[in-house]
Amino acid sequence: MRLTRLIRSIAAGIALSTLSLGLVAGTGVVAANAADTWEPISGIGSTWSQNALDQWRSNVNKNYGMTINYSGEGSSAGRRHFILQDVDFAISEIPFQSAPEDGSLPEKPTSGFAYMPIVAGGTAFMYNLQIGGKRVTNLRLSGETITKIFTNVITNWNDPVIKADNPGLTMPDKTIVPVVRSDGSGSTAQFSLWMSKQHTALWNNYCGVVNRPVPCGLTSQYPVSGNIKAQNGSLGVAGYVAQDYGEGAITYVEYSYALKSGFPVAKVLNNAGYYIEPTAPSVAVALMNAQIDENPASKDYLTQILDGVYNSADSRTYPLSSYSYMIVPTTVNKVFTEKEGKTLGAFANYVLCEGQQQAQQLGYSPLPMNLVLAGSKQIARIPGADPAGFDINSCRNPTFKPGDSPASNQLAASAPAPEACDKQGTTQCSKGTGGAPAATPVSNDTPGASDSPEAAAAAAAGAGAAAGAGAGGGTADAATAAGSAPVYDSNGALISGSGMVGTASSSPFTLPGGGWGGQQYVMLFAALLLVGAVVLPPMLSKRLKRRPTATK
Repeated sequence: MRLTRLIRSIAAGIALSTLSLGLVAGTGVVAANAADTWEPISGIGSTWSQNALDQWRSNVNKNYGMTINYSGEGSSAGRRHFILQDVDFAISEIPFQSAPEDGSLPEKPTSGFAYMPIVAGGTAFMYNLQIGGKRVTNLRLSGETITKIFTNVITNWNDPVIKADNPGLTMPDKTIVPVVRSDGSGSTAQFSLWMSKQHTALWNNYCGVVNRPVPCGLTSQYPVSGNIKAQNGSLGVAGYVAQDYGEGAITYVEYSYALKSGFPVAKVLNNAGYYIEPTAPSVAVALMNAQIDENPASKDYLTQILDGVYNSADSRTYPLSSYSYMIVPTTVNKVFTEKEGKTLGAFANYVLCEGQQQAQQLGYSPLPMNLVLAGSKQIARIPGADPAGFDINSCRNPTFKPGDSPASNQLAASAPAPEACDKQGTTQCSKGTGGAPAATPVSNDTPGASDSPEAAAAAAAGAGAAAGAGAGGGTADAATAAGSAPVYDSNGALISGSGMVGTASSSPFTLPGGGWGGQQYVMLFAALLLVGAVVLPPMLSKRLKRRPTATK
């Protein structure tokens, strides 16, 4: 009996120590409080960053028992509910508006708040187009062409301007169906801000047609006219384009949604004369030129000014790159207490460090060190959050390593140069984009580097792996996206399902391999030791009893 108890004690002790090691090895951010209890918290807001947020909240629920409820109802809804103190946090791509474009009252929060960047990404132009019954995956569009499409100036895919962007394709005689957001959204705000800055006359002319005040700047509510159709949420616009009747449609949506739904995105012409896809490296390069409000005393501390991004001379830049923000309370209010603050602070720490490792595979671009450092200061302002924050050298963020300068970005530094066939001119690359990596045949005057069969095959394989990672292991129709899948008729009317992900019903997709890594293997070893502590002692005891007694 003593032997049995001894074996069990040793095995159980090793197992519990190993289990604790597994938890501590997990992140280095939440780990110190892994055994704590966490108060559930809730938020509302952006669908632009929701795919990343859903993955992160799934991770902390599984690893730490945190419950982070979130409903993607649009950035405008998030800011509104934060003002009403209905939620613990909000997500938005733009700050509170002092003069909303719809003439409503200024957005004035009734309690303290701070903006904290959570992820970067590119606003992509996902489309559904065929030539001769074959899907087009390598479409290219200049900024002027995009603006003309979304202001009803260009209405057919065989327009000479689109042909000029795509010298290797025979564009079809097909009506263009621009699809925009029907709800107040940060992606609409970012897109309209870009048009107002880069193609001012076109955007002002359109605003005049739809009876909006001119000059026309940023708007969260897209004005609909002509052949433009409006759908709710990122899932809604992506879902419409992905339907069979969506052929000819194009929308603006976060790159992650194109990866997830298995559809291509347009390469956009940058200021250096190259057509670029919104990959994580191209977004990281672009945002090196973003201006960030660095004054902690400013009401807009950490918010972004993107003029330098739009006009960057770096050939690797994707011009419609930006950040998404978590709006966090800095004072307690009628729904937010220090108990909720403890959970929110730990979750925000996870987002800035560990969570950023998955950003690229989810279709986003991880935050650079300067914003991680600034974000950690915002977390310290949350009531109930750990004021100690975290050690930046233990922060497992892929954009920097211990000893790096805050101004550096490893992802941007290693970003590849664009291929020759992506340069504006008479050639066009054949390889696919987004969630559709298969090449589209081109007829170029001078074949580009990626038009060789070997290069195209390699590119398709690499892009396929990335798309598989972003889509949970395979390319799927938008109907398989998180939440209740929306189904529309040919006029864009919702037949069934929902364009929103509910607070409790979201189904975040996971990375390949089920998220297994060192921590999981350590915990499996601990579990096996615990089983051994229960099973082995009785077996050994029986064997010892059966052994014959030595005779003298």
